[in-house]
Amino acid sequence: MIPISVLDLSPIAVGSNAGQALHNSLDLARHVERLGYNRLWLAEHHNMPGIASAATAVALAHVASGTSTIRLGAGGIMLPNHAPLMVAEAFGTLAALHPGRIDLGVGRAPGTDQITAQALRRNLNAEIDAFPRDVIELMNYFKPASPDQRVQAVPGAGLEVPVWILGSSLFGAQLAAMLGLPFAFASHFAAADLEGAIAIYRGRFEPSEYLDKPYVMLGMNVVAADTDEEAHFLQSSRLQAFVSLRTGRPGLIQPPVENYEETLDAVGRATLQHMNHVSVVGSPATVKAGIEAFVARTGADEIIATNMIFDHEKTKRSYEILAEQLIAAPAQVSVS
Repeated sequence: MIPISVLDLSPIAVGSNAGQALHNSLDLARHVERLGYNRLWLAEHHNMPGIASAATAVALAHVASGTSTIRLGAGGIMLPNHAPLMVAEAFGTLAALHPGRIDLGVGRAPGTDQITAQALRRNLNAEIDAFPRDVIELMNYFKPASPDQRVQAVPGAGLEVPVWILGSSLFGAQLAAMLGLPFAFASHFAAADLEGAIAIYRGRFEPSEYLDKPYVMLGMNVVAADTDEEAHFLQSSRLQAFVSLRTGRPGLIQPPVENYEETLDAVGRATLQHMNHVSVVGSPATVKAGIEAFVARTGADEIIATNMIFDHEKTKRSYEILAEQLIAAPAQVSVS
């Protein structure tokens, strides 16, 4: 079976707080490290009461300090929100402290709403072509500095920090192929362009100093429990969060409820149907069969699983079941 990884959003549940969510992220990282998961990524989101990983590099430092072997990274850093030099310095610092373990996935979305994006960036007047230039600038900061180089990333220059392109559309696939970088597609919430993005990335891939052949990691919503019924009950927290986000009312992660989808109108059900296209929810056998079928259909090189379960112990149990079914041994796969 291909490597399996984890995308953690540091969810803040009703009755909890950001500090506890970040402690849970460390606890989860230790748990999946023992289970043999390949990597754990945290994501940059802003102005979302239910997600604690806005300061992604800081959160990663917390998680890295309490783990020893699992690869850690950003899935991702929303590069238009930051100067490439500052990103290089932040992830150069992480790589200096935890050599050989740090990934850097970058995307061009704001990771939030437009008003918050303006608060982050001060203005939204960046050119459409700025993202590719910023990615190239960022990668250059990780190369060994030349004697006449006036601006260096310290730490950062000469350190191993694999850069990934994240995407939820065809744009990211094209850029990753052109630059010869690994590509992570957000199929867990944007499945419409999945097949097209994979085809473009693989068909147009240009070998580079970073990667000699295409490498694609695909996101999946995975909720595993001892029975199908329990898993569907647990996933209702994620469904509630998604509907709240899409209706402009993001909030804390809610407790699961029975038969949640039956309470929704036609628009709400259609919203969930789109999201659930790349989801597997159920018992150990159901999850195993669902992921194997998805890998066979897409040819994914790696799967990154995510969920948003209200109970932290149930989250750990979900990843435990997934590992029991699909992870043979604790071994990390580095893409650089």
